[in-house]
Amino acid sequence: MATRQQVQLNVNGEVYDLEVPPKRLLLDVLRDDLGLTGARRGCEDGFCGACTVLLDGKAVHSCSVLAVRAAGHQVLTIEGLAQNGKLHPIQEAFIQHGAIQCGYCTPGMILAARALLDVNPHPMEQDVRWGLTGNLCRCTGYVKIVEAVLAAASGQ
Repeated sequence: MATRQQVQLNVNGEVYDLEVPPKRLLLDVLRDDLGLTGARRGCEDGFCGACTVLLDGKAVHSCSVLAVRAAGHQVLTIEGLAQNGKLHPIQEAFIQHGAIQCGYCTPGMILAARALLDVNPHPMEQDVRWGLTGNLCRCTGYVKIVEAVLAAASGQ
C-alpha cells in the first residue's frame, strides 16, 4: 500500500486538510476529493489546458502538478472566480462575446486570461494570443475568445 501524505491545500480561499498519495495529481484531488469539476480532464499530458487552474496567480495545468506540490500555495479554480454570486468580468465577457461553444475549454481559457490580465491589464491582441498559449479549443478559431479577453481588459 502506498504511503499517504498529509497536505493542507488552500483552494478558492478555503483550507482543506487531506491525506493523499505522494503521486496524486492536483487535478484528481480537485475533481475527486473536493468535488470541483471545473478543471477538466483532457489530454492528461499538460498540452490542452482543459485542466488549467491558477497556482499563486500563475496559470498551470493541474494534470501536471502533484497535489503535495500545491501545499502552501493559493489555488484558484473556475468555481472560485465568481464572487458573491456575481460573475467575474472575464466570465461576463466570454458570455457577451459568444466565446463559449461546447464549454469544455472555457474554464481553462478564462483562468489563463485572468493570469494574463493580472500581469498585463492592457494587452494587445498578440499578448492575448500568447497568454492563451497552452489552452486549446477544438470548436473555434479563437477569434471570439481573444475578443472576449480584450473586452474584459477594456472594461466593455
